[in-house]
Amino acid sequence: MQFDFLKAKSPALIGVDISSSAVKMVEIAEAGKNLYRVERYAIEPLPKDSVADGNIMNLENVSEALKQAWKRMGTRVKNVSLALPAASVITKKIIVPGGQREEELELQVESEANQYIPFALDEVNLDFQVLGPAPNSPEEVEVLIAASRKEKVEDRVAAAQAAGLKAIIMDVESYATQTAFELIAHQLPGNGRDQTIAIVDIGASMMHINVLHNNQSVYLREQSFGGNQLTQETQRRYSLSAEEAELAKRNGGLPENYESEVLQPFMDTLALEVTRALQFFFSSTQFNRVDHILLAGGCAMIPGLDEAVSSRTQVSTMIANPFTNMALSPRIKPRQLTADAPALLIACGLAMRRFDQ
Repeated sequence: MQFDFLKAKSPALIGVDISSSAVKMVEIAEAGKNLYRVERYAIEPLPKDSVADGNIMNLENVSEALKQAWKRMGTRVKNVSLALPAASVITKKIIVPGGQREEELELQVESEANQYIPFALDEVNLDFQVLGPAPNSPEEVEVLIAASRKEKVEDRVAAAQAAGLKAIIMDVESYATQTAFELIAHQLPGNGRDQTIAIVDIGASMMHINVLHNNQSVYLREQSFGGNQLTQETQRRYSLSAEEAELAKRNGGLPENYESEVLQPFMDTLALEVTRALQFFFSSTQFNRVDHILLAGGCAMIPGLDEAVSSRTQVSTMIANPFTNMALSPRIKPRQLTADAPALLIACGLAMRRFDQ
């Protein structure tokens, strides 16, 4: 099975993000030159432990959620673009002589890949993309190699297939985030050029940090922290089941002291975690400042979180919304989309793959 991790313009497709707590789908159409329209989207919660550390643990649960989300979307499109967690993919930039034919390049990439991949090549899906001339030598080209264990790829493909969908693109979550960031960059001073931007995606169990400089990723890290901590504390404090706590957290209806005694301390801890993540970034790279923080993931929907993070880190902070400049189809509720946008960052980046050059 040949996967285009990194290339090929494709027909209409749906971006599908399988996270540890939900399946998220986004369909985007062209609405004119460089104009896009959000056609549909859906967020379908996953039963606990269906996905752990980016691995599908319960194929049936995941394909059922994919099926439900697709049904709710009311679309006819069955082609999907999926992504693997960055931790499941080995990426490496290599320099090779320019002017080679595709076949020669493939052979060279395979022999280079052998040095970097700790598995037999027949156990991996391998893809590469020529990035352009090498920085210091015009006769050579820079090539990005991406490889992942076949079973990681096959699990996601199988879940889509069982839901009646067809996986045609396999991307990497951190690249999908970067694609979505290109839609947000214009909201920053100077379109974010020559600035260092930390995208902090806070999901149910993990916090993913992807730091970009001129839209190139310069640092990736994950910390074990997420919205589950808030759910557990809510359960404990008010003697609720996990489901009740999750619903109450979203829809309100908790006692008055919830904000001051549960939510505020959680936000303070989260802001502290972001500060720690930035300190790790400074100590392990040559960078010593971050110009903007973009908050994404389900937790970014918590009202006031941007202020909490900004005041703790002293860095300007905003909630990621890749849809601000897009037209919306009549079936989209604008207020709901704004609330859901930060959780749809990866799915949006994957949906944009249909417009690849």
